[in-house]
Amino acid sequence: MSKVHNFGAGPCILPESVLIEAAKAVTNWNGSGLSILEISHRSPDFEAVITKTQTLVRELLNVPDNYAVLFLQGGASTQFSMIPMNFLQGKRRASYLDTGYFAQKAIKEARLFGEVEIVDSSRNKNYSYIPQSYEMAHGSAYLHLTSNNTIEGTEIFNFPKTSVSVVCDMSSDIFSRTINVQDFDLIYAGAQKNLGPAGMTLVIAKNAFLDSVKCSVPSMSDYRIYRDNKSMFNTPPVYSIYVAMLNLMWLKDKGGVEAIEQVNIRKAEMLYAEIDRNTMFEGLAHHDHRSRMNVTFKARDVETEKEFLTLASKEGMVGITGYRTVGGFRVSLYNALPIESVTALVSLMRDFEKVKLRAVPLVSSN
Repeated sequence: MSKVHNFGAGPCILPESVLIEAAKAVTNWNGSGLSILEISHRSPDFEAVITKTQTLVRELLNVPDNYAVLFLQGGASTQFSMIPMNFLQGKRRASYLDTGYFAQKAIKEARLFGEVEIVDSSRNKNYSYIPQSYEMAHGSAYLHLTSNNTIEGTEIFNFPKTSVSVVCDMSSDIFSRTINVQDFDLIYAGAQKNLGPAGMTLVIAKNAFLDSVKCSVPSMSDYRIYRDNKSMFNTPPVYSIYVAMLNLMWLKDKGGVEAIEQVNIRKAEMLYAEIDRNTMFEGLAHHDHRSRMNVTFKARDVETEKEFLTLASKEGMVGITGYRTVGGFRVSLYNALPIESVTALVSLMRDFEKVKLRAVPLVSSN
């Protein structure tokens, strides 16, 4: 089978070594004669897995001891309601920065629990940039940010300094770059971008922030219960956590977040440089706010987009079609994507340009 270049934005590309080890565990995990899908989540062996995964998260992101590391279910979308359920009820308002599709979804859910103040929005320019200057009303329960906008292709590189508690959706760029966890009171991320398969959601939260909750919250939506039960209040997503552990071990072996960040910068710079140079394409996001994880661009002549997609498919490139509301192209450069895949795409873009330019008839100067 020929090489497939996986640029998909949804489920992340995983390292081959991780997939091989994960596949073995499905039939016979640790020589137990049982599948990882069959084992008890209360067994000492799985308790060791969940402990190791938490330890790797702490080590790779330098998570301080006064923060809890939780593994929940329901994806990042469940966090859209779980956060205001815990922290907005009984408070005057929460502040949200509107930077795209998923920020809008978070805002919609928060309005079910209290007043939402949109401190700023980039909707006026199709979410092609990150607002840089905004003020929050005094007394906000928290400020909610989306660090990377998967659909629109923008990313926050400078987080605001504020006295308000900061909550951040880092689903699509966590573990791709260094962050200062202490700048946030709660970070959440769906696993299926840079962490592992869908099914598990990572939450990193300051204990004092969790303990500030005064309202009644259903047990399955109470962060403190997950913390106090070591993320095993109910049956956790065992396989998702196990594969995440393997993936974090791979990341550690690669030099950790600091090392993979440099690789991700190289991949993004290479692709953006070609988009800016190539006469067939143009970028969609503001230059200063371009995401390193999800590169969005379009053909200057929309009629050529299907032609390029067909050509890319023949070359084994999948997942580059832009989101349905945006169009164009979207190329995701998650951690496990090898730089060779980006090189292949850039080469194809250059070849496409050469072919199209040759097809354009010369215009006489007479």
